[in-house]
Amino acid sequence: MFDQVLIMTVNPGFGGQEFIPEMLQKIRDTRQLLDDIGSDAIIQVDGGIEASTVAAAYAAGARDFVAGTAIFGYPEGITAGIKKLRESLTTS
Repeated sequence: MFDQVLIMTVNPGFGGQEFIPEMLQKIRDTRQLLDDIGSDAIIQVDGGIEASTVAAAYAAGARDFVAGTAIFGYPEGITAGIKKLRESLTTS
């Protein structure tokens, strides 16, 4: 009935917040529920996604990531910010 589930991993409202670690269990539970009903819906996470959190969210079952500050606020620029996130996924 749906293709994607969005899980907010911060309290909605403004950018630059820290990832809420307890949301990893919500991601795992959601992935399990989707698997149990035979859904291939993608889990998207939004909030606090950066090099230190993206791999944990991926391991929990997320496959789509919304990242703002980690990309647009990255000291070496947008391209380097995206590269850093991708590297975090491949080295974990």
